[in-house]
Amino acid sequence: MKQSSSAVWAGRALSAVVVILLAADVIVQFNPPESLRAEITATGFSLDQAPIVASILAVCTLLYAIPRTAALGAILITGFLGGAICTHLRIGEFTSPPQLISLALGVMAWGGLYLRNANLQRLIPISA
Repeated sequence: MKQSSSAVWAGRALSAVVVILLAADVIVQFNPPESLRAEITATGFSLDQAPIVASILAVCTLLYAIPRTAALGAILITGFLGGAICTHLRIGEFTSPPQLISLALGVMAWGGLYLRNANLQRLIPISA
């Protein structure tokens, strides 16, 4: 299957958006502003755990950003975002903005990878 140049570039752009947004979350988690501290503790995490969560997400994001390890990064990001969705569901936030953002980021991560990775397209063929 021949990849179109525009699909590859769209995949790269989509993946770049995911990397930028996740990297921004990593930065915020390392030093959460006062307005976010209450949100972190409301989910059941202590502020001392935020750097650990940030480090895990940083590794997942870095793996996703490197083409040779992007599939592993996407798998790990999926697990991380699934945990975020479950955390908010556990505290009664069904369809909350964090859940919807996590869902959208997961779809964007895999969509971007699919568009830019011919091996993934062969593994999961999607035809019209």
